[in-house]
Amino acid sequence: MVTWRETSTTDAAAAALLTEYFHHRELGFPAERGPYRVTPPVPEQFEPPRGVFLVVEGEDLAGEPADVGCGGIRLIEPGVDGAVRYEVKHLWLQPHTRRLGYGRALLAELERRAREFGAEELVLDTNSSLEAAGNLYRSSGFVNVEPFNDNPNATDWFSKTLAG
Repeated sequence: MVTWRETSTTDAAAAALLTEYFHHRELGFPAERGPYRVTPPVPEQFEPPRGVFLVVEGEDLAGEPADVGCGGIRLIEPGVDGAVRYEVKHLWLQPHTRRLGYGRALLAELERRAREFGAEELVLDTNSSLEAAGNLYRSSGFVNVEPFNDNPNATDWFSKTLAG
């Protein structure tokens, strides 16, 4: 069973996971796109009710309790229709935990919290090289949309309507 805890992006465990996330993205980033650009999260953007940051609690390779992933949501500018929008950021799991349902569970929890904060739309961006992530987003009800930001690392933008 996957669990998580709410924390600051500056918490030691969150900071370590974010460092690991950025390192993995740098290593796996498509060379033709140029260097991966690290953009650390602004802690205040992930404090309720503007946002939240979660650390996934699971097991390390030896089966011991460990922090194994992270992700957050943050309030961004309204959509063109005025919808209250939250953006999913830094959703990442250590490779040994993938395909165990942790990502889907974390995404669902972030969506639940966005709804509690009054979100009408949940958006995110990703890179097409992250095929499993794109598949997760599509199978979770997200659809491709036009870019809503200028993230130089992104090739795909997604949205999910949350309002009735």
